[in-house]
Amino acid sequence: MALTILAVTFFGFLILGVPVAFAIALSSVCTILYEGLPLGVLFQQMMSGMNVFSFLAIPFFVFNGELMLHGGIADKIVAAAKNMVGHIRGGLGLSNVVSCTLFGGVAGSPVADVSAMGSVMIPMMKREGYHADYAVNVTTHAALVGALMPTSHNMIIYALAAGGAASIGSLILAGIVPALILTVCNLAAAYFVAVKRGYPALSRPARDVLWRSLAAAAPGLLVILIILGGIITGVFTATESASIAVIYSIVLTFFIYRTMTWGAFMHACAKAAKTTGVILLLIGASTMFQYLMGLYEVPDLAGEFMASISQTPWVIFLWINIILFLLGTFMDMGSTILICTPIFLPIAQKYGMDPTQFGMVMLINCALGLNTPPVGTTQFVGCAIGGVTVGEVMKSIWPFYGALMVCLLLVTYVPAFSMTLPRMFMAG
Repeated sequence: MALTILAVTFFGFLILGVPVAFAIALSSVCTILYEGLPLGVLFQQMMSGMNVFSFLAIPFFVFNGELMLHGGIADKIVAAAKNMVGHIRGGLGLSNVVSCTLFGGVAGSPVADVSAMGSVMIPMMKREGYHADYAVNVTTHAALVGALMPTSHNMIIYALAAGGAASIGSLILAGIVPALILTVCNLAAAYFVAVKRGYPALSRPARDVLWRSLAAAAPGLLVILIILGGIITGVFTATESASIAVIYSIVLTFFIYRTMTWGAFMHACAKAAKTTGVILLLIGASTMFQYLMGLYEVPDLAGEFMASISQTPWVIFLWINIILFLLGTFMDMGSTILICTPIFLPIAQKYGMDPTQFGMVMLINCALGLNTPPVGTTQFVGCAIGGVTVGEVMKSIWPFYGALMVCLLLVTYVPAFSMTLPRMFMAG
């Protein structure tokens, strides 16, 4: 009965429009009150969930993304991307994919990626004759790569939710190849639609113009190599890499590019503080929820249910993907990771999937949810910038959905795509 109360109150609050973090906390409180247990138990769980050393990386990675967003990095990345691939048919669409991928690598947030790149690329594409639905779909799907990049704070959230089964360093390395696969799939989808609709190509730039634009963008992109190089060589830990990234971004935007103003810096600080507060509240509330799920043996019940469906690993993995996708359509990324990881990770491990590989599967599913109504955060931001309705965008979304699905299936059923680099560099 208590488990029923937990589930019904949680989904009931979501249906009423209560924010996810408060829906999680309130459903936990209702369940504890029904059981007659002291409320102090929940608040102890909440505080212990937020008081984790590795979580220091979250505010730093969030702050780094805001610095990159407000520090003028986007324009230089867009210029470099246009000069690299703009001369191909549908060049602005392909440039958009490359720009979002590169900016996602330094910002680590799909929503920030859409906000930064969308505000530049979507109006530009519309002026050049591209349809608004195409511009929005290209931007929102390419931005999802940011969830898999080394600066992604969602990897850190997954590492906590996995209970130490996967290290942050291994997750950072595991995301590189899936991010490249997703980028290639997005490029293919963008090119396919551009050819079908007859979009034009830009003129090929002179070689010296190309090299100057690449040189201008290179310092901003160097943050990815700094993080990866430091972790691989052991110079600093994955948690310390986040603070290194912030210091580098401050030096870069203030003293090298000289594009950061004091007002923009304060705005970045305020936005980072607000985002960090929301994330930590969600983590604390989800820890309460996880405690109750463990108390009522939800992971065991889910495992028994899956076993009753099939004993074949590929079927189990398919069902896990379907469930994660459906949950991701109405829950935000952080809450999906925190709630679903303790339930489905043990099942995936039982059928032979490594926790690090499962982390990539989880992140891609959550990214897919970011672009699917009714929540669809990145999609709503993109539609607002493009001045187009969600319904209109959904009509032409299928080639881009197909790109995401190809990447998800490859990462799910071919472990080498996500596990080769962690095994190569983290074996010791």
